[in-house]
Amino acid sequence: MGDLSEWLEATGALTGAGGLGYAKYRAPRVYWSLVGLPVTWGRFSFSYRSTMDVCGLTVQPSGLRAFMTRNVARREVEPVPPKIRRVRATSTGLRVTLRLPAGLEPADLSASSERLRHAWGVHSVTVVETKPGFVELRMTGYDVLSRVRMPRAARPHGLVVPVALREDGTAFERDYRNAPMALTLGANQSGKSMFQRNLIKGLAQLPVALVGIDCKRGVEQSAYAPRLSALATTPDQAASLLGVLVAEMEARFDLLSLHGASDLWELPDGVRPVPVVVLVDEIAELFLISSRKDEERRERLVTSLIRLAQMARAAGIYLEICGQRFGSDLGKGATMLRAQLTGRVVHRVNDKQTAEMGLADVAPDAVPAASLIPMERPGTAVAADASGGWSKIRTPQVSKAEAVAVCREFAHLVPELPFLDPFRPFVPAEVPAPGPSLVKPRPVTE
Repeated sequence: MGDLSEWLEATGALTGAGGLGYAKYRAPRVYWSLVGLPVTWGRFSFSYRSTMDVCGLTVQPSGLRAFMTRNVARREVEPVPPKIRRVRATSTGLRVTLRLPAGLEPADLSASSERLRHAWGVHSVTVVETKPGFVELRMTGYDVLSRVRMPRAARPHGLVVPVALREDGTAFERDYRNAPMALTLGANQSGKSMFQRNLIKGLAQLPVALVGIDCKRGVEQSAYAPRLSALATTPDQAASLLGVLVAEMEARFDLLSLHGASDLWELPDGVRPVPVVVLVDEIAELFLISSRKDEERRERLVTSLIRLAQMARAAGIYLEICGQRFGSDLGKGATMLRAQLTGRVVHRVNDKQTAEMGLADVAPDAVPAASLIPMERPGTAVAADASGGWSKIRTPQVSKAEAVAVCREFAHLVPELPFLDPFRPFVPAEVPAPGPSLVKPRPVTE
């Protein structure tokens, strides 16, 4: 009986160890909750002060504190690390709120994030300033980008669309109120189209007008026709459509002036025009010309884009521009347009210069990260903005059929905009899937 009990205990222990090993790779959230979180929390608690001291993240105490420590507490005066205000566990990592002592700034902790990551044995450490004097250390216990699972609370609302997952486990959101104009770059098969699908899927659920410009004869965006208010599939159509949008922008400026408002959102609900999001696929097609007769059209296109990028935010018209490469080699006006695009998302690129085109002017530190994205991880990108902050993100897998289904479901949200009626795309009726053929195919003969 004793041998049987020992055998059962040994078998149970081996089974448990095997289950944890399986969970570590197949169910990382479960492994983190059962093993990783307690171990990391303990390692952090016991080594916090010494780790901060070694990383140079401590300061000398104030004169009063040093006096009290030396003369009242009768202890040796030691350097002071950031004070821990709160420790919170999540399904992907650990969140620690710190109060910075005088002499330290968030950039000091950001510069030591790699050393902190290795000291506490976590996958990544991200430093986020929450308010003056306070930062949050977002420790991720495992690679959350290997299998993307968006947070349940991530839902489209207002003019905010969650489109990807950050490496700290939070949702990357495309906020058109804070970053009205954006540029997305990436090589073929880098996941740029997947990013667009997630964006269109979220925008389709919001009360906005969607305008598509796809000069590849509409191969990407024509499938979303049920939710589009306008679609241009050739450079000539794009030039006309952008001209109409510029005229609409000027008309909205007249409306703002009439009501003494400086922004679309200051208007009363009854007179506020609907926001318009312009989705440009493959921007290079609008810049390139094949003959001299195309130069005039190109000038109109570029001038309209620059005017919209510079002024359309207040009128509620937003640009979402995508391409493989976007620099001065496209010709006159490219650099001026790029400077107006606040949000930047760069997927895997074929050369470092393309990464520099998208990131060097807003977040130079992010260029190396964008240049090292591996081919076997499509959808991975570096997101940055004019504030200088950046993060690594990855979009969840969404099929084109799923995005099209959402566009059909929310087709009733297409607003009535008479100025876009000439560009309204044709919406074909759904064709049922063909059943089994009753006619036998003929054999191929030479």
